Amino acid sequence: MTQGIEAVTTASLSLALDAATLRQQVIAANIANANSIGYVPQRASFEAQIEDGLRGDARSASAPVLQVRIEPEIAPNGGPAVVHVDTEVAAMAENNLHYQALVRGLNRHLSILSSAVSEGKR
Repeated sequence: MTQGIEAVTTASLSLALDAATLRQQVIAANIANANSIGYVPQRASFEAQIEDGLRGDARSASAPVLQVRIEPEIAPNGGPAVVHVDTEVAAMAENNLHYQALVRGLNRHLSILSSAVSEGKR
């Protein structure tokens, strides 16, 4: 059975919100451990999965699943990186804006669905 566009859109926005939430948690952990000796900053990576989906290489379009890789950051010299709080705060602000845009998009999508349902009753 094929899904309607509203189900695909809602599922996609939900996955994107989950990804942004996870990215926020990883960034927050990096900031919290900035002064911890030996802590290696982490990065949440799921852009490759999104690109595969846009190209049509997704494993199953009917049941999207968020696959996230949390990887240690590597310094240019090949050793473990250190936490740069200013960079992490900037990444957190960028992620926050991305999350807010996704929420606005989901609200608009649900508003359109609500309007369609209420107009259909008449």
